[in-house]
Amino acid sequence: MNKRPKPELIDDENPEWTKDDFARAVPTSALPESLRKKLGVRGPQLSPTKERITIRLSHDVVERFRATGDGWQTRVDTALKDWLKTHRPV
Repeated sequence: MNKRPKPELIDDENPEWTKDDFARAVPTSALPESLRKKLGVRGPQLSPTKERITIRLSHDVVERFRATGDGWQTRVDTALKDWLKTHRPV
């Protein structure tokens, strides 16, 4: 039983993939290097530059950084680096 979504969610220019579509698909790593460069496919990361952590911050701090738009977490990181230049964590 294959139901179609609501008509307003159907995109005829970008139809849902079929089993045959998936069978023909190849990973981007299998594409020629010249095409990967045009597509902007990033190579493997050589070494992690950041560590994923969980941190609790004040609501007002998070909201002010989030209000600055995309990249706000990077700006938090930059602010902490700047703080470390003149302070020493205890």
